[in-house]
Amino acid sequence: MKIGMPKEIKENEYRVAIVPHNISKLTASGHEVYVETGAGLAAGFTDEQYVQAGARILPDAASVYKAGDMIVKVKEILPPEFPLLEERHTICTYIHSANRLPQTEALLKAKVVAFAYEDVKDEQGGFPLLEPMSRLAGETGLLTGLFYSFTTHGGSGKIVCGNPGIRPMKIVIFGAGHVGIGAARLAHKLGADVVLMDVNIKQLELVSDQIIPGIKTVFSTHDNIVAEIRDADIVFNCVKWFPGLTLISRDMLKGMQKGSLIVDIDAEPGGAIETCRYTTHEDPLYEVDGIRHICIANLPSSVANTASQSLSNATIPYIQEIADKGWKQAALDNGRLIYGLDFVKGYLTFKDTAEAFGLELTPKEKIFEMF
Repeated sequence: MKIGMPKEIKENEYRVAIVPHNISKLTASGHEVYVETGAGLAAGFTDEQYVQAGARILPDAASVYKAGDMIVKVKEILPPEFPLLEERHTICTYIHSANRLPQTEALLKAKVVAFAYEDVKDEQGGFPLLEPMSRLAGETGLLTGLFYSFTTHGGSGKIVCGNPGIRPMKIVIFGAGHVGIGAARLAHKLGADVVLMDVNIKQLELVSDQIIPGIKTVFSTHDNIVAEIRDADIVFNCVKWFPGLTLISRDMLKGMQKGSLIVDIDAEPGGAIETCRYTTHEDPLYEVDGIRHICIANLPSSVANTASQSLSNATIPYIQEIADKGWKQAALDNGRLIYGLDFVKGYLTFKDTAEAFGLELTPKEKIFEMF
């Protein structure tokens, strides 16, 4: 199969979909790989390394889309890429289509096949292609929050571990999933006073007994949240938002310390943190009612080398299988991939997106009968 990897064009996105050592796996299997020049440079991977791995370098995204039958990316398809889509393409990337109507319409109009990394699900109900980025999002979110707590960045001027006779920072983390554990583990190791909150008692027990022994855990209720954020230096939201969920409303900001910081790693505007709005690596901070906010949607991009390797290592078995077998047989043989098969030849097969935009949903079982 001919596989194309364009350079990411989303603002402040420095990751690359496949790193050179995994390109070698594809070319060793007889597949042709086309890489846009400079695609991996920001993440520390040169064109020369890709050539040595067997890839061919092309001058621009249009050339890559024209050469490739499978297109592998990191982030969603953006408007400049819409005209490059062709019916013969199989797309593999994070799509998040339920939040992006123009992209959804473009994928349907182009009649591509598209696998959404975020929807691939394993036998235990986990999301194996989200988990590596989730851990990194928690860790980089923690480091970002600490960095912007320095006096030189307008922060509280406290050091995370405290000092002899001086209390450490109090850090409150919502969500005991992969993102929250990533943030909590690092904060705990750095000596912070960490409070991890969740509604899943079993998960809190697991974290405090086995994953991060001794960490403080609190069941997440409105009253408990109000009590814990009152004297928090930094609050991290690591909970994926769903309609109706509000963890911190604007009114609740009044009860927080002035100058304290909220880092919304989920970064859903108006979501679990009511006052969240998108920020970027270049312009990360804003203030509401005396409380500072950071809501960067692609935090792992700030550690692009590590993130690219983690992403590539997680996705390459699936990319290899699709390349070897074609989209249909790969999805039929691999029960995990079926969950990520969200678009097929002009048909929408992902329920959340259909419901979000009032679009027709085609069951995946019917798709296999049609094609």
